[in-house]
Amino acid sequence: MALGTRFSASFSLATPIPPFLHSPSRTPIPIHRVARVGQISRIQISSSTHKAASFRCLSALNPQLMTSIDKVINSHKVVVFMKGTKEFPLCGFSNTVVQILKSLNVPFETINILENEALRQGLKEYSAWPTFPQLYIDGEFFGGCDITVEAFKNGELQEALEKAICS
Repeated sequence: MALGTRFSASFSLATPIPPFLHSPSRTPIPIHRVARVGQISRIQISSSTHKAASFRCLSALNPQLMTSIDKVINSHKVVVFMKGTKEFPLCGFSNTVVQILKSLNVPFETINILENEALRQGLKEYSAWPTFPQLYIDGEFFGGCDITVEAFKNGELQEALEKAICS
């Protein structure tokens, strides 16, 4: 199933728009310019009814953090970024991935993302995946808990792990 179709059943274009959004005081704010400089985006907005404003959005994934993540992922065949450790998972989803890997007798490393908020936020950008755990096999992002469970059930996880361990 494609990511974009997962929520299509709960959203409809026929959903009524709340009345307060139709209020004349809630006019759209035109975006005049978006500039991206390194890890900072600057958006300038203005209209005849709004004062000019500027917002800064800082990226959690700086070059140093990206290098650190690359180093960890590339120095281990199987890595799970998770809440807790393989000895003591702190969430059910993380525990599920750990139990699957343990059942397959695969050597793997875990990194507790709760110990470092910058790492936690940076990984979301690094993988373009918003949740944890995040499983990496042979230097590549494999998926979160749902994808890992599905791949385990259909044999794709075992194939990917065998290929990684034997390479």
